[in-house]
Amino acid sequence: MRKVLITAVAVASAAVFALSGCSGSSNDRGGDSAGGDTAASGFKAGSVIGVALPDKTSENWTIAGQIFTDDLEKAGYKANVQYAGSTSPVPDQQAQITAMIQAGAKVIVIGANDAKQLGAQVADAKEQGVSIIAYDRLISDTKDVDYYVAFNNFKVGQDQGQALLDGLAKKFPDQKTYNIELIAGAATDPNATVFFNGAMDVLKPKIDDGTLKVVSGQDTFEKVQTDKWDPANAQSRMDTVLQGFYQGDTNINGVLSPNDTLARAALQSVSDAKKGPIVITGQDSEAASIPLIMSGEQYMTIYKDTRKLVAQTVDMINSLAKGDKADTNAEEDNGATKVPTYYLDPVVVTADNAAEVYKDNDKLAPLTKQ
Repeated sequence: MRKVLITAVAVASAAVFALSGCSGSSNDRGGDSAGGDTAASGFKAGSVIGVALPDKTSENWTIAGQIFTDDLEKAGYKANVQYAGSTSPVPDQQAQITAMIQAGAKVIVIGANDAKQLGAQVADAKEQGVSIIAYDRLISDTKDVDYYVAFNNFKVGQDQGQALLDGLAKKFPDQKTYNIELIAGAATDPNATVFFNGAMDVLKPKIDDGTLKVVSGQDTFEKVQTDKWDPANAQSRMDTVLQGFYQGDTNINGVLSPNDTLARAALQSVSDAKKGPIVITGQDSEAASIPLIMSGEQYMTIYKDTRKLVAQTVDMINSLAKGDKADTNAEEDNGATKVPTYYLDPVVVTADNAAEVYKDNDKLAPLTKQ
């Protein structure tokens, strides 16, 4: 198998959104609006919109920053997009959000590095009349979140679980039972548990009836979570599992992986141990994984078009600027309140439909023509 590389890819920005209204100073504090309620009073064109993103652990975060910058500026705002550093991401993000409040941001979009560590910052934002939109990751245990926008992550997990079952039946048609291992994302990311729980909603009945066997016995989120979403951590754990439980004629047939980065790390571990081929899941449609899907080394990924997610977020900001409530289609409980939510639908991608799914993506479409 080819060595697996983690790469970043730039994508074109999403659609342009028009914003009506006269220009205003970027030094206006969020609390200057009547009653501190930005959703009720609106705000002026040229206002600062903060975007606080986590450290760049996967390609979709790298892509999101540039799209946010482009789309917000085209919509008539002043974009303040920041990434948390990899060394101390939580205090970095906390400080960045505080600085955005002080800079007069009217809305702060937050892709939380640690969803449980931002309560003080979002409370301060709300006191200053700043609207908070949780992006992709729901901020936990606080009432000070106005909106949440994301792809339906429980369904992502369900789709991954079903794809693992489908892929195993397809790759190993003569088998009735399969040896698998599980990988989950970081415990600090609330989405990681949602992905895992969605997948286990599909897989647990098959584990219970003996169709699937987790040979290592590591079948809880706590045992399979990957600190910091770091592929080196996932590969190290998979190396240990393979060395400890897959000696001799014991083969591994499949791996549940929550995203493409960790899938490539697991594939490398399996390749080094000479235990392939396997069926492995993924997510994010990373450029480095598309050739692996087309060749059959990675069975599937999930396409969550970052352009659409950013575009939906900008739509919400446009509504708030006009003094309107943003459109939502769900509610999500964050442990303290039910947050108005807009969910987009994820798309399952395999070699069979990749060309069709990515046909409008200039960066990914060429990767399907091999």
